[in-house]
Amino acid sequence: MKMQAALWYGPEQIRIEEVDVPRVGPGEVLIKVGTALTCGTDFKLFRQGHPVLVKNLPSPFGHELAGAIAEIGPAVKGFREGDRVVAANSAPCGGCFFCREQRWNLCENLEFLNGAYAEYIRVPAQIVEKNLYKIPGPLSFKEAALTEPLACVLHCFDRLPLKEGQTLCVIGAGTCGLLFTQLCRLRSIKLIVIGRGEEKLNLAHRLGANHTFSILQEGFQKEILKLTDNRGPDIVIDAAGQPATWELAAELVRKGGSVWFYGGCAKGTHVSLDTHRLHYDEISCHGVFHHTPYHFEKSLGLIAEGKINIEALIQGEKRLGELHQIFRKGMPTNPLKIAIIP
Repeated sequence: MKMQAALWYGPEQIRIEEVDVPRVGPGEVLIKVGTALTCGTDFKLFRQGHPVLVKNLPSPFGHELAGAIAEIGPAVKGFREGDRVVAANSAPCGGCFFCREQRWNLCENLEFLNGAYAEYIRVPAQIVEKNLYKIPGPLSFKEAALTEPLACVLHCFDRLPLKEGQTLCVIGAGTCGLLFTQLCRLRSIKLIVIGRGEEKLNLAHRLGANHTFSILQEGFQKEILKLTDNRGPDIVIDAAGQPATWELAAELVRKGGSVWFYGGCAKGTHVSLDTHRLHYDEISCHGVFHHTPYHFEKSLGLIAEGKINIEALIQGEKRLGELHQIFRKGMPTNPLKIAIIP
């Protein structure tokens, strides 16, 4: 049995090809993809590859998906053919040092799933056991597929040392920046969003940001100081993943504040931080990566409860065969979410 799937051959080289439908083994399930969503990580992979997701060439492509179980392998419990499900793109092993420390996202044997831009995808047993969920009630595939990016954002958000009355600043008005915005609205947190593009910044304002600034606007740093009693934001999150924005985050935060590097830079990237300021102003800097099964399940619940505006983040739909219209050579910026329908 054959299917259509997108394969990545190298920087800015993808092809839609006819390949064999994967066969399931013990503990695995085969999902007929209902919707896959584009992601900033996919655009990074498209342009330059990925040190974790790309194991062999050509490589499967895409990782945010929801669909229906088409086949179940031996020893699978709790699921049956026809179940509408959303699969996380990873699951921890549960037995390594970091799992024992309950740092599930840092698992030494983290099992990743890639290949959502296809008609079918095989879900490994480790993910079936620990990070595959039935879609609640009438939730659509498109809505459920947003669980993965929300889980990543929630993993960071839950770790923030936020107190009542404090101000949070998010750098980046892409999908994750806008998800941070919506979580802040749920907690009534004062929020400043810095980004590029009037359309995305207007959307951030509509979704709950108290103030928005273009990173290209001259003097925006002084405006932010005025809004924070000339101290700076209590917490700054970089959700853009550029060396310049990492440095900006450390410059903006107040004395005694914390910086959270959510957006990942390319491997080998170096940034320049003012060590005098980090030391004498007691700035705390944190890396934060990926998600956990707890945050994935919690995110699915938030979406099912209608607490996240999904429609605002998904800009349109394309068929799998139209993927080249989204992932184009030389494209300068990433769009918000596009739903890919096989």
